[in-house]
Amino acid sequence: MKRDATGFDRIATRIFSPLYPVIAERLLLWSGKRDGLCVDLGTGPGLLAIALARTSGMDVLALDLSAEMLGFAGGHIRDAGLEDRVFPLLGDVHTLPFRDGTVDLFVSRGSIFFWEDRVRAFAETYRALAPGGVAYLGGSFGTKALKEEIFQKMREVNPDWDRDVGRRSGRADPAALLSDLARAGLFSARIKEDEAGFWVEIRKP
Repeated sequence: MKRDATGFDRIATRIFSPLYPVIAERLLLWSGKRDGLCVDLGTGPGLLAIALARTSGMDVLALDLSAEMLGFAGGHIRDAGLEDRVFPLLGDVHTLPFRDGTVDLFVSRGSIFFWEDRVRAFAETYRALAPGGVAYLGGSFGTKALKEEIFQKMREVNPDWDRDVGRRSGRADPAALLSDLARAGLFSARIKEDEAGFWVEIRKP
């Protein structure tokens, strides 16, 4: 799905920005990862990737299908002084540009709702995970307070915000996600809920 890169960057930096440090710390805690290689799938303007690098010793690849979106990400990475730790990467979640067993941590916040073939994306994620690696792919808003704050601001920008969120969420409800995970052969994966959303958790032994 094509995104308005300029508008998406504006919303991410002005409205969603408090979300990313909270999510980064939570996913690092859950995963037990602080070093190694992390990939942020569907990174958009790269704000989660930046937050992950700031909160850990991991090198982070900020992957997105849109070169225009990665242009914004590159600017934010430079502004953060993290050019030696966070690297924009053009790529597709359905055909990940990584060798088998090489990524310690995959994260993705929000892009799962736009994937055309979740079964293939889940299988690709598992293929590229290193032994002991973990992936958190979801749509959480971090905390209830942050969710309420973001929803209030987004309603001012987009009067159809609640309907749009409901429509996207309906395409990725827990039953549908578990079905797609099973079709990808990932029977041990699970849906992990927090106070403001959910994550698909995929672990490789």
